[in-house]
Amino acid sequence: MAGELENRPDTGEAIQTQAPAARPPAAAPAEAVFSTGVARGRDRLDSATSTSALRQNEIQLLGARSLADIIRNIPGIRTESSTGDGNSAYTIRGLPLASSGSKYMQIQEDGLPVLEFGDFFNVASDIFIRADFNLAAIEAIRGGSSSTFASNSPGGVINLLSRTGDVKGGAIQVTTGLDYDTNRVDFDYGAPLSDTLRFHIGGFYRSGEGPRDVGYDAFEGGQLKFNLTKTFTGGYVRLSGKYLDDKSPQYLSGPVRITGTNDDPNFESYPGYDVRHDSMLSGYLPGVITLDGSNNATVIPMSTGMNAEVKSIGVESQFTVADWTITQRARYSQISGGTTRNLISAVYSGAALPASLGAGTGTFRYATGPNAGQVITNLGTINGNGLVVASSLNRIDATKLDNFINDIRASRAFDVGGNELTVTAGLYNSIQNLGSDWLYGNHIQVVGADGTSALIDWTNAGGIPQTQGGYLGFNRSGATAFYRRKYDVEYNIVAPYGSLNYRVGRFSVGGSLRWDQGDVSGQLYGADLGGGRVGIMGYDFNGDGVISVAESRTAFTPLGTPAPVDYDYGYLSYSTGVNFRVAEPFAVFARYSRGARAAADKVLYSSKVSTVDGSMPDEADGYDIVEQLEGGFKYRRANLTLNVTGFSADTEDTNVQAGAITTDRNYTAYGVEAEGGYQHGPFSLTAGVTWTQAEIVDDKLNPTVNGMVPRRQPDFLYQATPQYQNRWVTVGANLIGATSSYATDNDIMTVPGYLLVNAFLQYRPVERVQLMLNANNLFDEVAWIEITTPSVPANGVGLGRAANGRTISLSARMDF
Repeated sequence: MAGELENRPDTGEAIQTQAPAARPPAAAPAEAVFSTGVARGRDRLDSATSTSALRQNEIQLLGARSLADIIRNIPGIRTESSTGDGNSAYTIRGLPLASSGSKYMQIQEDGLPVLEFGDFFNVASDIFIRADFNLAAIEAIRGGSSSTFASNSPGGVINLLSRTGDVKGGAIQVTTGLDYDTNRVDFDYGAPLSDTLRFHIGGFYRSGEGPRDVGYDAFEGGQLKFNLTKTFTGGYVRLSGKYLDDKSPQYLSGPVRITGTNDDPNFESYPGYDVRHDSMLSGYLPGVITLDGSNNATVIPMSTGMNAEVKSIGVESQFTVADWTITQRARYSQISGGTTRNLISAVYSGAALPASLGAGTGTFRYATGPNAGQVITNLGTINGNGLVVASSLNRIDATKLDNFINDIRASRAFDVGGNELTVTAGLYNSIQNLGSDWLYGNHIQVVGADGTSALIDWTNAGGIPQTQGGYLGFNRSGATAFYRRKYDVEYNIVAPYGSLNYRVGRFSVGGSLRWDQGDVSGQLYGADLGGGRVGIMGYDFNGDGVISVAESRTAFTPLGTPAPVDYDYGYLSYSTGVNFRVAEPFAVFARYSRGARAAADKVLYSSKVSTVDGSMPDEADGYDIVEQLEGGFKYRRANLTLNVTGFSADTEDTNVQAGAITTDRNYTAYGVEAEGGYQHGPFSLTAGVTWTQAEIVDDKLNPTVNGMVPRRQPDFLYQATPQYQNRWVTVGANLIGATSSYATDNDIMTVPGYLLVNAFLQYRPVERVQLMLNANNLFDEVAWIEITTPSVPANGVGLGRAANGRTISLSARMDF
């Protein structure tokens, strides 16, 4: 493997150590230092927190196709990871999951957030970060002091730590798909340049159609990262940089045949559309034809997908002044990109279209694809499934997500009566921009396999075309400008924080405080704001001098009538815990925490922010509070580790679930998470399980769901990785599973659980050369991640999203 990670107990700085590829799995270290979301790096058995870490060699074995696929191996974290490489949904310990992204969990890169808010609408943090050979480890803290040592992360922090070139060496790896189209090259190299200077550089490039058949190269791009570290007595200075230019598709819900009863439903693929391998993305889609954010005509290719363009530079330093250890991290990032996707609003049997889509009258023709212009004689049998969908092609164009983030802290240990008192004080500041345009078009589309779904045109019985090139309108739906929006907002956050930790022998007690203050300013644009704003007009897209029915439904942005945004918020977070090191291998702990998450874009375009002066009449609407209680034990021997934590959480959530419906709820959840590892000779096993009971306590807008279990929340999540390793071979499997859940918050229809098996085989024929065969979803199981249809429909036609089917890749790696 490329290497493992250790930490300096005095600084918490990540130190990379080279590990030979043929080495058996290492025994658990005597001291496992953890530094994410805490005051300073400590042995995990001396900290009253619940933490996990995945090292780089463990991550490579998983053969994960995305960051979400990696993170779902951490107990306590629920990840819905079938959307593609980004915009996955993350939550922790039963905290609500009402939209994509990571609302209560912050994703960091080297100790600073990728985006200040991890759930910006359709431009979530994981679009703008990649796991490649630059990665040394992923550290995760759940609950605990994440409330006070990071902003907007009461649920936890996921921190991707970079390699820093401690040991001379590197690797190059070539990967290709055996049963799907992907080609990728990864590389990294690091080395000391002198006794006090070292560097690391690495990255990847990839291309291909990807794990689903979409009819075009949906993956294209790569990343390059570097860092340069200068060490000196008592500290170091590190300069780092990153350039990411990458794109990938977003897979959304597609048609599902649903029969049976709500308690025992049956979900199936339709003929001509496999929910594991197909997508409503297609090479026959013309792209998003729309007006851009400046109201100029444009066509955005579907191949743009979820694209990320990131240029960042950061400086990290640590030094000692008068026995105080001062750590400073700062990073400036220019971030843009967005999401281009195909969102189905409804699926119909072609023989039973509603009046708005023709009701079976008039003439239908193919609008795109090789059969363009050909009359469709029987929609009820087309493509063997007879399905027609109403969809909106849309582009969330993130024009500016730039941020500047700075975190400085000072820590010192004092001798008080022969015992240790550790004092930490810090100041966090971030400036996060949100510049985005929501662009739409809506069309009629048939359902086909292998990326061949085409648009269709409809001419009514009177001979008047109701579509143009398959488009019903160049807006989201109907004849309105619903959801056509522009954001130009800046979030300025200042958060002083501090902690005390007193250690007496094997007992320690500590507490921490953080005061987040946010200043939000900017402008919003869109007819959704009301006040007489108009957002619909006619526009001659095809240049024929005539405004067609479809062209008369063109949404535009009323740029001359912005609404201001100008409000402040502030909230106090605190956390206190006790830890008792009962014996060298065993510790118990307990902790209570109160944190919060700023509402960010989820309260804009709502009654909570005035469209007249931009104020927020009730400051409490600016954030959602999370209160948590946790306690458990940790056990560690040379060949055995076991961590068990019980938890309960009370949560507020202000969010956008679908359309313009804003949720305003209180939730409660409790449960137990456990993780462990065992090694005996060449055999090893790591495993985790999380049991969660969650409930909607108070929905202020829809009281009928009070007392219900939140949608898609299973009782059990579990993962396990058994493996065998000797000098020549590593073989094993990564198992990911979940029990059943409810499709929607109404708790009507049950969605079955699943078990996915991902197998891996590594073969090392000679020193420093490795071949790896990886099979994700080895048995090609249908694992339902999302069903959006609330109950068994009378016509059997529903919407849902399943995990990707089987994909097998082969990699060849050389270390040098």
